[in-house]
Amino acid sequence: MPLPAPRRLLLLALCWLPAAALADGSLSAERQQELETLLYQDCGSCHGMTLRGGLGPALPESRMNAYSRDGLAALILNGVAGTAMPGWAGLLTEEEARWLADHLQNDNPLDE
Repeated sequence: MPLPAPRRLLLLALCWLPAAALADGSLSAERQQELETLLYQDCGSCHGMTLRGGLGPALPESRMNAYSRDGLAALILNGVAGTAMPGWAGLLTEEEARWLADHLQNDNPLDE
């Protein structure tokens, strides 16, 4: 079954993003910026462009800190069964998912 056009475009766009993990295991500043853009643009398409909610729930720090960093990264990678939350494992590495989780837990601009 073919993917809907918006999903195909997203998949193609993400395939062009470099997997810019450095040898020491840290992500480059460029890749971090790409991940932040992914968060607010792509995740924001459901969770709201400011993460205040939409189709998906709001993502304030208080809610994100209810999970461990690795637990939140697993949600990002595997999605949530029975919901519209897709898994991103085919597009993100575990390190990138942990970076996103850390960003949501510590650098999240959303105040509840």
